[in-house]
Amino acid sequence: MSKFIKSLAGAAIGALMVSTAISSALAQEVTLKLHQFLPAQANVPKYVLDVWADNVEKGSAGRIKVERYPSMQLGGKPPELIDQAIDGVADVVWTVVGYTPGRFPRTEVFELPFMVTTAEPASRAYWEMFEKYMKDEEFKDVHILGTWVHGPGMIHSDKPVKVPADLNGMKIRGASRTVNMLLAELGAESVGMPVPAVPEALSKGVINGTTIPWEVTAALKVPELVHNHTEFTGQALYDVTFVLAMNKAKYESLPDDLKKVVDDNSGMEFSAFAGKTQEFYDGPARELAVKAGNNIITLSAEETAKWREAAQPVYDTWIADMDSKGYDGKALIEEAQALIQKYSK
Repeated sequence: MSKFIKSLAGAAIGALMVSTAISSALAQEVTLKLHQFLPAQANVPKYVLDVWADNVEKGSAGRIKVERYPSMQLGGKPPELIDQAIDGVADVVWTVVGYTPGRFPRTEVFELPFMVTTAEPASRAYWEMFEKYMKDEEFKDVHILGTWVHGPGMIHSDKPVKVPADLNGMKIRGASRTVNMLLAELGAESVGMPVPAVPEALSKGVINGTTIPWEVTAALKVPELVHNHTEFTGQALYDVTFVLAMNKAKYESLPDDLKKVVDDNSGMEFSAFAGKTQEFYDGPARELAVKAGNNIITLSAEETAKWREAAQPVYDTWIADMDSKGYDGKALIEEAQALIQKYSK
């Protein structure tokens, strides 16, 4: 082969390599780091967050890649997640709003005792109120992709809990500020901690029980650590609010067509999907406790009504607190209740 031909061949190969590199770079224009606090195999990461990420990647034809970081792999603690989204430590975070108590006050309306029956209509109501009240105020520093609640919150404990008085003197992990208010009102000693800390706290006897929905008990091995589970009829003892939040500058830096991909996988329908999916996995987790022979206490409507009556002072306290912040607490409750009823039809 002449030097000239070799030179042409080398140039062609070099051009092909450059072309391939350019094509690859164009194909994947954006990388999003998704950070959250649960193990990758837990239900929400597996059946909600991965679905969202996969849909975004597919919808962008590979131009967006979502890197998934479970179990706080990017560092920090769960209560820091929302600030990681604001500061750009992560591009997208999934977090419990109540991990930063009092910071997003109007979300708490969906965490009040006996407010929510099922997750999907409540998640739709939450999104509507988010857009109306919170988007440009509480959450003005992030771009919110989804808002939802989990399935019915309940009590898992080392001794049976049937009536409010059974909680007297018990140390119970509370899921949020409003849940801690409820536990204190019912005579328990409320202990705040992120959900990943629950297994160790139960195993060491730091707490006697925890408030969480069935869905996450399997990942945390709660039915192996305590053998009593108290569930309620009708409206749930409590619920917790979540957000999927994106760094605002990262979102705004996207070209319009990629913004549309993100938008198409955000909003009320995604929120409803997330809440409904999370609640769906209550069933399989509950079945594990049944198979283990654990004591599942299902309170009747009449028994649940006694808890609801005992919880009423939480509403009064919360309304006064909202009023002091310049919000109409009673009106927020009435609006949330009306929207949940609207979306339950």
